[in-house]
Amino acid sequence: MEYTTLGSSGTKVSRIGIGTNTFGGDAEWHLSADEAREVVDTAIEHGINFFDTANAYNTGESERVLGEALEGYDRDRQVIATKVYFRMDDDDPNSGGLSRKAIEQELSNSLDRLGTDAIDLYQIHRWDDDTPIEETLRTLTDAVRRGDVRHLGASSMWAHQFAEALHAADRGGHESFATMQNHYNLAYREEEREMVPLCEKRGVGLIPWSPLARGFLTRPHDELETTVRGETDQYLRERLKTYAVNGGREVNERVEELAAEKGVNMAQIALAWLLHQDAVDAPIVGARKPEYVVDAVEALDVDLSDSDLDWLAEPYEPVPIDGHD
Repeated sequence: MEYTTLGSSGTKVSRIGIGTNTFGGDAEWHLSADEAREVVDTAIEHGINFFDTANAYNTGESERVLGEALEGYDRDRQVIATKVYFRMDDDDPNSGGLSRKAIEQELSNSLDRLGTDAIDLYQIHRWDDDTPIEETLRTLTDAVRRGDVRHLGASSMWAHQFAEALHAADRGGHESFATMQNHYNLAYREEEREMVPLCEKRGVGLIPWSPLARGFLTRPHDELETTVRGETDQYLRERLKTYAVNGGREVNERVEELAAEKGVNMAQIALAWLLHQDAVDAPIVGARKPEYVVDAVEALDVDLSDSDLDWLAEPYEPVPIDGHD
């Protein structure tokens, strides 16, 4: 396993992170507690120490299942990330957003579900138009100073919003953001226009979500909808309107062709492309099976030349912004 730092924080994480949106849900492609434990066990066996979840994933069940799966392991060896923003209770307007009340009560709930004393990376899941960023930063800084949180991260938003947050942290002497978890993969590269350069300039590490384009980059595009996830995942069907247009199908075909040439699978080529991007610290891989974890780890050994990287990216054309809501 290779390790890197979370941005300029100094905290070391494996170059592959495990995403847990599938943990604890009730969809056909979600994982039971036992299945999730197998994924976690395999990840740790292969040197992965970085696990990402969110309070909103399956209404807290992802955090609970991840916490239980990590029981028995040395907590100090693991880096746990979670998020806050989306409403947890439709009847409680203060169960979402980034106000002091929302953050403090949801942070407490996340700590309980994860069964830990501190969260290593606490991320704002989206931008909150209803709360001044200074209030959010003061609340998050208090959480760091009392030891509930170690580092702060952000997730998908406009670059001008993130720039405002970084400037407000500098101006107010608040804890700033070490990472940006954004939507970034071979089939969706709009982040390269503003967010990626901003993060590189400010020393913020990228930990992209959906690095395999929700499965679009893992198999030929004409086969995807025949899978269980392709048949049942409404989010995937919506995302295909982004991934499978404006050169996306040709990107998929080039991934397939290069994978065959190098004797690896398509997912490994797609991950290797991201891992070769200087701004990327650790893609967050939503591995549903232990063998997918192994595939992700082996992607670290896939060497792509500059011409390979350019050839894979060449068919891409601009698409509408996706993932900020």
